[in-house]
Amino acid sequence: MPIRLLLTAALCTVAACAVQQASSQPQLPQPQPSPAATVSQVIGITEVKVAYHRPAVKGREVWGTLVPYNEVWRGGANENTTVSFSRAVTVGGKPLTAGTYGLHMIPAKGDWTVIFSNNSTSWGSYFYKESEDARRIIVTPQPGEFHESLQYEFADLSDSGAVLLLCWEKLRIPIAIGTPTRMHVLAAARDEYLRGPAGFTWQGFNQAAQYALRNGGNLNEALSWADRSLTIAETFVNLRTKADILQALGRAAEAAPFTEKSLKIATEADINTLGYTLMAQNKMNDALAMFEKNVKDHSDSWNVYDSLAECQEKRGDVKQAVKNYEQALKRVNDDVNRKRITATLKKLQGS
Repeated sequence: MPIRLLLTAALCTVAACAVQQASSQPQLPQPQPSPAATVSQVIGITEVKVAYHRPAVKGREVWGTLVPYNEVWRGGANENTTVSFSRAVTVGGKPLTAGTYGLHMIPAKGDWTVIFSNNSTSWGSYFYKESEDARRIIVTPQPGEFHESLQYEFADLSDSGAVLLLCWEKLRIPIAIGTPTRMHVLAAARDEYLRGPAGFTWQGFNQAAQYALRNGGNLNEALSWADRSLTIAETFVNLRTKADILQALGRAAEAAPFTEKSLKIATEADINTLGYTLMAQNKMNDALAMFEKNVKDHSDSWNVYDSLAECQEKRGDVKQAVKNYEQALKRVNDDVNRKRITATLKKLQGS
């Protein structure tokens, strides 16, 4: 090979090696103009997470200029802004299945279009295709406090919903998210919780049955869970659960034996807890009966007199409350409760 060609080939090899070394060399971490950020929120039992990059205003006119009107925009900077839902939700009142979506928007002088795309891995909105839309909703922008850097945040949080807000410059873009939490909890009980370690325990089935009873679930399904709980172990708690479900089904005669049996095996703590539960439900007569039963069955306990007195105090029966607080004071051993009961007695006796 001629010398000139050998020299050219050698130079090319050196150049290629230099490029390869440069590309494989570790890069010095440096701040990015639009840094990455994430924000997440659990709504009920559904996790919502937004991953995005935060451009800054830097004195520029944002809406209609930096971010043009009537063009698809990535809702941030750099690659796709993404939003993920661990369970099915509604967005703007419309259903959306669980998953991760590319979040795009079409800004306008009036209402905006918010787009949830099945493609969540592209660079920005440059490769956006309407055919990949999972859902579109229309939202109305709101004025807001100035934000130099774009950010997403959650507001108006409840067990069944929240509002995801894009906040930048002096504008807020609200995206209403709803989640059928009761349905999700019952589905999780049926398909996950009771198929795991909880499915081997009476407590697991009892907890599922109680949730269904208290939150408008299927009562027949709740009854089947209560029965499964009782086959594992009969306790005060799950006997009461079955009795309560039968009562809710209008089968009071069937409920009575389970109520009776629960009271026969109840501990002092069981009856005390039941009494306070009934008080919280404003069933004061029923609560009083439970506390009186505890005094009869556990007359050496200061706590039963204290609880009975509290119930009587709430009923307005000051005379009987004082009498039973005095009985509690005679038996109590710890200083904290002694001081509390003494202070309560002084207040009642001075009223």
